[in-house]
Order: sequence, then structure tokens, then C-alpha cells
Amino acid sequence: MSAPPTGISQPIQSRDDLVLALEKGCKPASQWRIGTEHEKFLYDLRDFRAVPFARDDAAAAGGAGDIQTLFSALVSEFGWTPLYEGENVIALTREGANITLEPGGQFELSGAVFSDLHQTRAETLKHVGEIGTLCQRLGLGALGLGYQPELTRDQVPWMPKARYRIMGAYMQKKGQLGLDMMKSTATVQVNLDFSSEADMVRKLRVSLALQPVATAMFANSPFSGGKLNGYRSFRSAIWQDTDPDRTGGMDFAFEDGMGFERYVDYALDVPMYFVHRDGVYLDASGLSFRDFMARKLPLRPGEMPLKSDWDDHLTTLFPEVRLKSFLEMRGGDAGPVDHVVALSALWTGLLYDAGILQAAADLIAGWTPADRQQLLRDVPRLGLSAEIAGRPVLDIARELLAVAEAGLRRRAIPGPEGESDETAALEPLARWLEAGQSPADQLIAAFEGPWDGDIRRVYRTASMF
Repeated sequence: MSAPPTGISQPIQSRDDLVLALEKGCKPASQWRIGTEHEKFLYDLRDFRAVPFARDDAAAAGGAGDIQTLFSALVSEFGWTPLYEGENVIALTREGANITLEPGGQFELSGAVFSDLHQTRAETLKHVGEIGTLCQRLGLGALGLGYQPELTRDQVPWMPKARYRIMGAYMQKKGQLGLDMMKSTATVQVNLDFSSEADMVRKLRVSLALQPVATAMFANSPFSGGKLNGYRSFRSAIWQDTDPDRTGGMDFAFEDGMGFERYVDYALDVPMYFVHRDGVYLDASGLSFRDFMARKLPLRPGEMPLKSDWDDHLTTLFPEVRLKSFLEMRGGDAGPVDHVVALSALWTGLLYDAGILQAAADLIAGWTPADRQQLLRDVPRLGLSAEIAGRPVLDIARELLAVAEAGLRRRAIPGPEGESDETAALEPLARWLEAGQSPADQLIAAFEGPWDGDIRRVYRTASMF
């Protein structure tokens, strides 16, 4: 989730300004970068409870730390700069990266942008090393899963961010599971560039169609309430029952005329959540950004929106792939370090070479809108056992891995420790697919086998450090 807006933002004059903001993302391939975002659940090592933002004096004296203390240590010991909302530090920034909090305290690194996956891995390891050092001192653990495995959403504390109060209230008017999405899910995301409007559309269509396959490959949320929940990716199922106005596979992206203008029109018609003014989030839930553009927003009559309002609004759209001045691949369950880097490697390999992108497009040729919608519905429960157009997802996933590996070999970027290219980042994924099992399948087998139904074993197996 984005950090609070800072600095002075300019008023938007017209719809053309919104289209131009997306067009400015176009850049030559030599300037394409990789940005990775990943979340994890913090928990108290004593009782496995979620970690609050701050503990009262009595609880703090018991020994375990809180998020406020963890933030302070990251500032003092590792050079992060605090960002405030009121009196609370609710985010940190350093060298192009941010650490932010999701509604239930999910701890997120929104990484800096890098030219290769070796740098992505180094950043991820550095982040996990820093928080691991501090968490162990504070009596905390960090869990790499797509869904909170044991606690109900009512057992997870809210973080003190005003935008979440507004979003939480509005969520209850839409889908059934919006609050579960906010407080109990965690994801991995990779952000990638495009060279032109046509290149953006090609990449968007391929990634939207293949996103459920990636979800199946990285499925890692088979538990809830301390038991198996019948899903491979419960996180993905929850997103499908969150808010139909702003989630899903964006079928319109496959229609003639798709481009920056079409996405702007889609975003204008997604209801707003809030407007940020003078450090305060104002409740605009359900109101129209299109009316805001026409100076008719009841909340701010006669006022044109600022560029920061539009940027905020774009972060509240939750399709499987999101367009900003880059593309965000949003369909992966959270996991440990190798899981995080492998997802970035998959999409980088598929999308950053024109010939490989065409090979990926060939994989989805002939898939109908009905096929794509059915796959999106089936994958959360069935994972790699789902089918599309008569083909098992596992077969498609194996083929997709080979295509991505070829893409990374073509990039031929050597690593700092003698690696010949970036393909080593795909090795965990290759092992899973060779065995025909996603991380969720492996966890299910362990829970039903050697764990003998003991959910607490997952805290060791899925630990981030």
C-alpha cells in the first residue's frame, strides 16, 4: 500500500492530463526496470498473536515488541527515514524503497527499482536480514503466507491509518470478504515497464490471461482458522469477493481500442474511497472521480482534483494486473525469499523480450472470455489441477516456466557471484512444478502427514528468517 502523499501536487486540468500521466511511463527497453513488493505477517513468538502497532506499558513490559518499536529501530540502526500520519510513524523510506503497513499490520517492502534480478534478490535478502535481526531481539517472527493461518480477522488489530477506516467501512457495503482481504491477506507483486501504448497492451493482455496460472504456481494459503480451508490460494478467492467494481480480470482490456484512454475511463468510473487534504483523509467513499473532474464532487464543490488525488485513486483499483506508469502483476501469494524472487523472475522472463512475449501470447491464443473467467474462479480452489481450454494448468505452468527461462537466458545478465544469468531465480519454481506441487500442495501434505494437524508447525516452515 502506498505511503502518504508528500510535497506539492498540481491540479488536473483535463482528462488528457490523466492519459498523459500513463503515457509518461513509456521508456526504451534499455531503461526498463524491475520493482518488487512483498508482504509478511508479523507475530508474537510467545503466543503467535498478531503484533499491534503499539503496546501499552504493561504489555510492553512483558517482553515482546510492537511495530512502533520495530520502526524506531529501523530508523536508528539502519538509516530509514520515518513518514508520519499525525503523531504516528506509519511508513519508512530509504534509497527509493518504502516500508509500509497494510491494514492488519502486514509488513510490506515496496522495493526500489533495479535493472536485474540479482539486485532484486540482494535487496530482498537485505530487508529480511534487517527485520530478522530486529524481530529476534524483539521476540517477533515473520510469516510468508498468503493468508493469516490461524487468527480470525477480529483477532487482528487495525493499523492507525485513516484511509483504512474509510476503506473498511465501505468494504462492508460491497463484497462479503473485503475486511478479510484488508486484514488477513498478504501478497507478492512485481512491477514492470513498457515501451509504448501498443507494448503496454500486449503485456497487459498476456499477464491478465496468465495471472491465474501464476496464482496456481505460487499458491500458498491453504489454511484459515487453524485448519485446511479447501483452497490452494484462499487469498485469491477472497479478492474475488471483495468489491466487483475494482477487482477481476478486466475483460475490456482484450477488446478493440484498448489503450491508455480506455484504462483512464475505467478508472474514472471506479468509485472513490477518499481525498487527502492537509494531512487528513476525507471520506469520499462511493463518490465519482468523474464528477470530481467536472468540479461537481459534493465533498469538494467547485474544486478540481490534484495529481496526488489521481495517484491515490489508482492505488485503490485492485484488478489482477494494475496499470500506472508501469504494470503491476498482483496475483501471487506471499512466501519466503526464494518465492518472492521467483515470481519477479517469472514475469521478467516472460515480458522483457519481444520474441518471448510473443511465445507467451501464443500460449493464450484461443482462450475465450468465458475460459479466462472460469480459470479465475477455479484456480483458488484447484490450483495446478485446474484446466483451461481442455489443458491442465500444470502443463501450461511447465511450458510457461520454460518460456520464462528462455527469456532470462536471452537477457544474459551475469551475477556478482559468478552466475551466468538470472535463471537461478527460477529454480524453486522449477522444483515445485517438477513435483507437480505448489507451495500450498506441499503444506497440505505436511499438515495431513507429519504435522498431524498441528497448525503451529507452519510458523517454522513458512518463516521469513
